[in-house]
Amino acid sequence: MRKERLIVPLLVFLLMLWLAGQALSSHFFEREMARTLSDLEARGELVVSRSEVEGGWWSSTGRIHLAPLLGDVWQLELTYRARHGVLNTHLNGEAMLRHGPDHAQLFGDLLASSPPLWQASYHTLTGTLEGGLRLSPLRVTQQDRELVFDGGRLHFSGEQGDWRLRAHLDAWRLTDGVASLSIGPSTLNSHYAYTEDAHAFTQEDRLQIESMAWRQPQLSLDASNLRATNRTVLDERELRMQLDIDLGEVHTAGQVLLTGELALELSRLNADALRASTSRLRELAASGHHELDGHELLAQLEPHLIQALRDSPRLDLLNLQLDSPMMGLSARVDGSLFFDGRRLDELRLVDIEDPAMQARWRRRLDGDFTWYDLPTVVALWLGLPLDTRTLEVDVGRGQVRVNSRPLPQLWR
Repeated sequence: MRKERLIVPLLVFLLMLWLAGQALSSHFFEREMARTLSDLEARGELVVSRSEVEGGWWSSTGRIHLAPLLGDVWQLELTYRARHGVLNTHLNGEAMLRHGPDHAQLFGDLLASSPPLWQASYHTLTGTLEGGLRLSPLRVTQQDRELVFDGGRLHFSGEQGDWRLRAHLDAWRLTDGVASLSIGPSTLNSHYAYTEDAHAFTQEDRLQIESMAWRQPQLSLDASNLRATNRTVLDERELRMQLDIDLGEVHTAGQVLLTGELALELSRLNADALRASTSRLRELAASGHHELDGHELLAQLEPHLIQALRDSPRLDLLNLQLDSPMMGLSARVDGSLFFDGRRLDELRLVDIEDPAMQARWRRRLDGDFTWYDLPTVVALWLGLPLDTRTLEVDVGRGQVRVNSRPLPQLWR
């Protein structure tokens, strides 16, 4: 009899515990959704909003809207339905891409294809989200032009402050009359880590293209294993961007036309000034200044963009290696270029087309580059002795000299 008396309170307790778990799961999901969208907008590149939001203990629905901060070139709308459980929330919906000021739907209006479907799972205890999206094959034909895309897959995962994206795109082909360009398959891996409100962040993107082919009656080019890596870091002091490109091998007529690598780094862009530029851009977007043309927008942002140069940015050519076995040419180059960040009040961006203003900007440039194992044909082209093997390029106040000589006129 005593056991029977305990069963009912135990069942009631378990029921209340389950209901509390459902309520907490719904609350945590909504909180993380709002924080994630807020951080995405804080990056400064997008306008992010939600509409038709309906929350509940068992399920939630809504629409997420993404668009460029200024302009109406495109809009991405993600519908979602979230089914809440005590430990997990499962989401699914459609991804609708709209184009132009009339918001025409890419899938349905412009393309005879249904919107891509996406799905995801949110884990309540760990705060992590994992999901994916499948891109269907499509074919677009316009007179003699045709675009064929074989489809692809996107997978995303992460948590507050740390997100990863992996995209695998099947081959696509663009044909224009007798000329054609084929690219892929391709893989993109992206990692984005940030502090609250994206005050500081690190983003790394790795793109690999397995093959690329260009065809026309007079020329055929084939490239394989092209790789590009971009790393961007914004910390308390500066923005740094590094780009690495590996050209793989480019073939034509059965021979290797070109191989090569490139590594560049841009650094010492003032972080506070860039954050001020982003803040001003958001203010303009929020106030409805979407009708500003490029010149007016530049005038609004100019003070902050100019101040981003106050720490004297530098561009480092860390490595440039190009080889052409077919032509018997090669290049090995490194060096740095500096910008003088003093007396910035003398500079304007809105007047950059004025030759006098362009001269002011050029006079801020100093640097030096070295080309090792200089090909004889390049020495002949520059009017240097034919036995020259090292080319020293010096930039002083915007004036370029090669091996202590003024740069000759290269085109007549």
